Amino acid sequence: DVNDYLGLLAVDGTLVNVGAPAEAMPIRAFSLIPYRRSFAGSTIGSIAETQEMLDFCAERGLGAEIEVIAADGVNEAWERVVASDVRYRFVIDIATLA
Repeated sequence: DVNDYLGLLAVDGTLVNVGAPAEAMPIRAFSLIPYRRSFAGSTIGSIAETQEMLDFCAERGLGAEIEVIAADGVNEAWERVVASDVRYRFVIDIATLA
């Protein structure tokens, strides 16, 4: 729930949703008002914003959780996505392309 994420922000913090959400995002006013929090949206971040986010993650040792799969495992990976059996991204090992 987006309100849970808003609750993690400091005073004057801003949560930016990048990309279009699949469903409507109900925002409770009191997730914003008492701490002067903001919620914003963008279809894509700029190069500068992307670099800032990468620097932020690098400074804190944050990285993506991935599962590397062989190219011939794409169909199985897709089935897992559809079944909601995945909590991270699949990365295809290009060396397995033949």
